[in-house]
Amino acid sequence: MRKLIFILMMLIAFSAGVKAQYPNILIGTVSSPNEPSICMNPRNPSQLVAGANTDNYYYSSDGGVTWTPGVLTSSYGVWGDPVVIADTAGSFYFFHLSVPTWPQWLDRIVCQKSFNGGQTWNDGSFMGLNGTRDQDKEWAVVNPFNNAIYTCWTQFDAYNSAAPPDSSNILFSRSLNGGATWSAAKRINRKAGDCLDQDNTVEGAVPAVGPNGEIYVSWAGPQGLVFTKSTDGGITWPDSNLVIGDIPGGWDFAVPGIYRANGLPVTCCDLSHGPSRGTIYINWSDQRNGPDDTDVWIIKSTDGGTSWTLPKRVNDDPAGRQQFFTWMTIDQSTGFIYTVFYDRRNYNDNLTDVYMAVSKDGGETFRNFRVSETPFDPVSSVFFGDYTNIVAYNNIVRPVWTRLSSGNLTIMTALVDSVFTGICPEKEKAVPFSLEQNYPNPVHDVTYISYKTYVPARVSLEVYDMYGQEVAMLVSNVQVPAGKHIEQFDRRAYGLAPGVYYYSLISENLSVKRKMVVD
Repeated sequence: MRKLIFILMMLIAFSAGVKAQYPNILIGTVSSPNEPSICMNPRNPSQLVAGANTDNYYYSSDGGVTWTPGVLTSSYGVWGDPVVIADTAGSFYFFHLSVPTWPQWLDRIVCQKSFNGGQTWNDGSFMGLNGTRDQDKEWAVVNPFNNAIYTCWTQFDAYNSAAPPDSSNILFSRSLNGGATWSAAKRINRKAGDCLDQDNTVEGAVPAVGPNGEIYVSWAGPQGLVFTKSTDGGITWPDSNLVIGDIPGGWDFAVPGIYRANGLPVTCCDLSHGPSRGTIYINWSDQRNGPDDTDVWIIKSTDGGTSWTLPKRVNDDPAGRQQFFTWMTIDQSTGFIYTVFYDRRNYNDNLTDVYMAVSKDGGETFRNFRVSETPFDPVSSVFFGDYTNIVAYNNIVRPVWTRLSSGNLTIMTALVDSVFTGICPEKEKAVPFSLEQNYPNPVHDVTYISYKTYVPARVSLEVYDMYGQEVAMLVSNVQVPAGKHIEQFDRRAYGLAPGVYYYSLISENLSVKRKMVVD
């Protein structure tokens, strides 16, 4: 009876969309990882690489279903702020801070490269070495038109110094040879910040590339949101910056249960061939509505950064709840905007979900949806890092976030595939059915496989080993109505040994298969 009740509860959860729609995948839990970054190979979207503080890397060759961890090493030292990007040739780059010996300053920004999907990394190259000044909080982007790499970061004259002569500035460097060497660091901000790593420090410089190779950068600091651009590949920058908005309450704010929160901006530009091509977007969070009501915001420019819209609220819940640690990306194949953020709309305490929002109309409207399967309860003594991250390409979306579970930090992703989730319902009309990733995966004993039929159909659901031999038939040529269907699969009933298996949904002359791992 207990087993039957458990199965019924699981089926209810699946039908409610808690687990089946967005299966959550554990990426890593070793070394208390936090502050994650994720990227997808644009030539092969099933190949992903992620990173997390301080020296963790992970790679996947099956679209993020399974992950292999590793520890990043470099003769320059590896000291956090992971940033993972990929070029159009399929090479991955892992940027991080450097501390050759401890205690010592953060002396440079390091870039390590992988030619094999994140399995191994070279020793790296570096930029920004400048006496005893600290080099911190970097981000990077690839120019998809020529594979140039652009990096921005904050330089502190003396970190945490309150002395008036000490300041923070935004620096820029580029590589034109695949990260082998870097140009001399160039200051691109005109008003410096202080060195306290708070509201009056200039931070959050995330570069983006425009359709004609422009480099767009925004950051936060004592002036609020500041923007600049280069139209010659970073060789020259304007003599003045444009203040494009305020951040009421500052970018450094408090959220209950979080060791440190911030609302630093993220900049993206639409390079798709859709109607919003060339539009620049900036996404951040702030407490303009009060310390108990942190919200996620976005503005955009359709004229190369000359003029900007008023802030639009991305989270669509009633006022009075916390949304924080936002990140944004654009699917350059569609122009769709995706954001991911922590969200407490469903609770009166510190319980926290992970939500996403998608816009298909150039940031005019956003649809919010939950991607975490269950909430977690953070505590302020545990450092979560400074950001989440998300990547999207050709309707395949992979957010990444830090979660506290049973006192342990973990890095998670969700399999957000638009053809299964309804983000892109027009695709549903083009195929008669879809097959979702089983959950849980890897499989210990019992897992659940769900599929959706958009019209009544006769289907079969089979499981077979990596050699193509059938090992289980879960559904055999059964007529099913349109809708969502869930099948329980107990690997013990079929005597399956640990290993890699596949399951396939077949209807008429069409079939879809997915990988399943049994541990």
